[in-house]
Amino acid sequence: MDTQSVAFLGLGVMGYPMAGHLSRAGHNVTVYNRTTEKAAQWLEKHGGTQADTPASAAAGADFVMMCVGNDNDVRAVALGPDGALAAMRAGSTLVDHTTASATVARELYAAAKARKVGFLDAPVSGGQAGAEGGKLTVMVGGDADVFAKAQPVLSTYARAVTLLGDAGAGQLTKMVNQICIAGLLQALAEGINFAARAGLDVERVLDVIGKGAAQSWQMDNRGKTMAADKFDFGFAVDWMRKDLSICLAESRVNGAALPVTAMVDQFYSRIQARGGTRWDTSSLIRLLRD
Repeated sequence: MDTQSVAFLGLGVMGYPMAGHLSRAGHNVTVYNRTTEKAAQWLEKHGGTQADTPASAAAGADFVMMCVGNDNDVRAVALGPDGALAAMRAGSTLVDHTTASATVARELYAAAKARKVGFLDAPVSGGQAGAEGGKLTVMVGGDADVFAKAQPVLSTYARAVTLLGDAGAGQLTKMVNQICIAGLLQALAEGINFAARAGLDVERVLDVIGKGAAQSWQMDNRGKTMAADKFDFGFAVDWMRKDLSICLAESRVNGAALPVTAMVDQFYSRIQARGGTRWDTSSLIRLLRD
C-alpha cells in the first residue's frame, strides 16, 4: 500500500489505537484531539504531527478520519468554521468512524460532495480490544469508487471492511449491531443469574453451552466476567445508551418495532442511576442479582 497523508481527529479509546495502526503502517499521520495533552501523548509514542484545529490537521491530507462522540461533535469537527471540510482539497476523502445517526451521515455526504470531497460513514465494532489489535469490523456507507480508494487504508486497523450501501448505510448497520448486542446481553445476564440460583457451576455451564447454539461473542468474552461480577472495563453503559437512543430515534422514523431494545435501554438507565455509567455493558446482570 502506498504511503498516504492521513489526519486522525479524535483520540479516544478507539481513535488512539486506530491512529497508531496508521502510523505503524508507514502513513504520514497528523492528529487532532480536543484535549491537547492526549495528542501530545500520542505523538510521544508514535511520532507524526499534532494540529491545533481539525482544519489544520486536514489541510493537504489524502484521508481524514474522525472518531468523536455524537452527532453534535461530528458536525463541529467536520462542518464548523475550523472544521475539517473547510480545509480539505478536492479529491480527498473524509471518513467518519463515529457511531452517529444516519441523518448526520447524509448531511456530511452532501457537504463533502459540494466540495468535491469523498465521504464515507464507517462506524466500527469490536471495542477497545479490537481497535488495539487492529481487528475491527467496519460498516461503510457511501459511493463505491470512494470506498475502493479508502478500503486499503481502513484495512490497516480492521479485519473486515464492507460497503453496505449509500451514505447512511454504515450507521444503519451499526444500529442493527447494537440492537442485537442489547438483546444478547440481557439474555446472557438472565441465563447466568438463573444458573447461579439453580446451584450450577456457572463457568462449566458457560463452557458447555458455548460449544452449542447459544454461543456468541458476548458469551465468549463477557460470560465469565459477568459471573465474577467484574465490569470495570470494556464498552461503557453511557456509550451504549447513546447508541441505543440513536436506534430508537431511527425506529420512530422507519416504523420498526424495538420492544426489547427499549426495555434494555431502560435497564441501562437503572445501571446509570446506581453509579455504573462507566461499567461495561455486561453489567445488566447487576439488576438481577441485587
